Amino acid sequence: MAQQDSAPASKGSSGPATRDQLVEGLQQDLAREYKAIIQYVIFSQKLDTARFQNIAGELEKHAHEELDHALAIARQIDYYGAYPVHTPAAVEVSEDNEAMLWADLRAEDDTIDHYRQRIRQAEELGEFALAEVLQELIRQEQDHQIDLASALGVVPDPKQRAKQGQSEKK
Repeated sequence: MAQQDSAPASKGSSGPATRDQLVEGLQQDLAREYKAIIQYVIFSQKLDTARFQNIAGELEKHAHEELDHALAIARQIDYYGAYPVHTPAAVEVSEDNEAMLWADLRAEDDTIDHYRQRIRQAEELGEFALAEVLQELIRQEQDHQIDLASALGVVPDPKQRAKQGQSEKK
């Protein structure tokens, strides 16, 4: 096992080459899940125009799902013998309805990107069960991305959004 842990990351990967680095990435993922829970709880209650009432209910569901994600990540961190982080990533808040949704959409984009990196890292280390857990989380995060993008009237995929010039209105 030690030999596998010290294997270099695959070419073109920004992923860690060791389990310690994988666990550190999982800790950061957990902090992002905490952030998502907080933002979804706040925004689900603060969206206040008729246009966004349907998405407000969805954000409540998202908050529950993000808690499930946090528990799944914490379980994986514990599996590797580490203590789960207890501080969220920086929470972004706003009083503006669209800005709230854009903050959540950016957070989902970021989370999906990091989970994709973590999957590659887990596979490089032969941690296929972890990769499967993360693949399920990505599926749910992409559902959140679709809900948020639909409410904003933009394309869910951030690469397509960039190509089409769809970005947050300043």
